[in-house]
Amino acid sequence: MEKYKKLEELAKILKEDGIIAVPTDTVYGISARIHSKKAYDKLMKIKNRPDSKSIPVMCRNKEQIKALAHVDKKVEKLIDAFMPGPITLVLNKKEEAFSYINNAGERLTDELAVRMTPTKELEQLLDKVNSPIFLTSANKSGEPPLRSLEEIEKAFPEIDGIMEGQTSSCIPSTIVDCTNDNLKIQRMGPISIEQIEAVLKEK
Repeated sequence: MEKYKKLEELAKILKEDGIIAVPTDTVYGISARIHSKKAYDKLMKIKNRPDSKSIPVMCRNKEQIKALAHVDKKVEKLIDAFMPGPITLVLNKKEEAFSYINNAGERLTDELAVRMTPTKELEQLLDKVNSPIFLTSANKSGEPPLRSLEEIEKAFPEIDGIMEGQTSSCIPSTIVDCTNDNLKIQRMGPISIEQIEAVLKEK
């Protein structure tokens, strides 16, 4: 079955709890809609991701991020400076968001990694789905990101659709842990620690 789909078909797949592959500004990712435990469990299984590690969420704008996680002034500075862009922010999740994430709240604190849509195609997809989506790099957990659509199709025969497009970087996004007062870089990427520190020093 042909897995390369049009935008409307991809949105329908997500609404029906399916899994799709999409290009971002860094590497290809696989995604599912939020607010569906069925879709989340399917994505976790395909990704072979441990239950203790939740999956990042791609949001359309700052308002969607604020609806899911706690955003203080420092985080807002980073959002305004670098999003949309190759950065992932790990935030403290709001208690009412995703009761099924992070072992259904069994951890002492629940965290949520967020990105913002970097391309017009992803913006249009989220508008059609009418919600943020889970988005994680297209690779099995712990393995390097896959570089081509052929590799993705071979590694993930279970996915229901693929959005064709270009990725502009082979480097995954910079991940910044914002859950404490002292921000910490969890993974270096296209945005450097120096750039982040410069923004935080601005008044």
